[in-house]
Amino acid sequence: MSKEETVSGRDLGGLRAIEENPLAGCIDFHLHSGPDNVPRLLNDIQVAQKAREMGMRGVNLYNHQVPTHDRAYIARQVVSGIEVFGGVALNYPIGGINPAAVEMALKFSGDCMRYVKMPSQSAAHHIAHKAHEKGKKWDGSGLRIYDSSGKILPEVRKILKMIAKADIAVLTGHISPEEDVALVKAAKEEGVRKIVITHAMNATQRVPMDLMKQMVKMGAFIEHCFLNLYQKQVTIEQYAKAIKELGADHTILSTDLGQGLNPVPTEGLKEFILILMKQGINRAEIDLMTKKNPARLLGLETF
Repeated sequence: MSKEETVSGRDLGGLRAIEENPLAGCIDFHLHSGPDNVPRLLNDIQVAQKAREMGMRGVNLYNHQVPTHDRAYIARQVVSGIEVFGGVALNYPIGGINPAAVEMALKFSGDCMRYVKMPSQSAAHHIAHKAHEKGKKWDGSGLRIYDSSGKILPEVRKILKMIAKADIAVLTGHISPEEDVALVKAAKEEGVRKIVITHAMNATQRVPMDLMKQMVKMGAFIEHCFLNLYQKQVTIEQYAKAIKELGADHTILSTDLGQGLNPVPTEGLKEFILILMKQGINRAEIDLMTKKNPARLLGLETF
């Protein structure tokens, strides 16, 4: 490789190659689309169309209020040539930590059900954090995955057993870092193979590095989202450092985009990839975090 092709050890040839088509074969594991109870930039069909136009392999639809696996199936009927998946978030609108909701979702036709997300906007940790942000006192409301003694709730265990049998992913949602660790331990005990620590470094979660390392050792994947970078909750240097410490083989990159005033998800993922490469994250690592790892979590490739 010539001197012109490297700067500070970075492979500029690899950077040029990925700049030509940075999203080819990528999967956005975490994005939001309409319809929703808040403004969304694109609907399910438009998200799938945009991803296909950019040469992506797939998208995974999120919603805090309602399931998305059925919506993913409809999107597939309209937009061919793109993998579209969804799942269930265990928030109050579907009955909270509700085994019946998970059981029914797994029975749906279409084979698009790929994750169960622990409480997000209904999590006690999330509600407490939002109250603190507004300078208010937390009223003690919200869902937890364990009781006051730290024992995992029976309904959580039941759901984890269903997740293991279906071989789909469990996502931590917006529960506390301490609950994250407890959930990973319980998931492994119940035979769950696919575990994702949802946007671990965002302003609500702030999972300490020692806990991220502990969960990675247990087989969990750490998710980094472009939205948190865009909102200046995390710096690109912090993300790059975390990737190097935790390993790209235990990391996924997502956007968490779709909000009305934020960038289109495809543009966000493109920018995320390019600026991480400028931080010294190489092409092979990018491919692991945007292609291979998400594909494994979605059942498109084997572990």
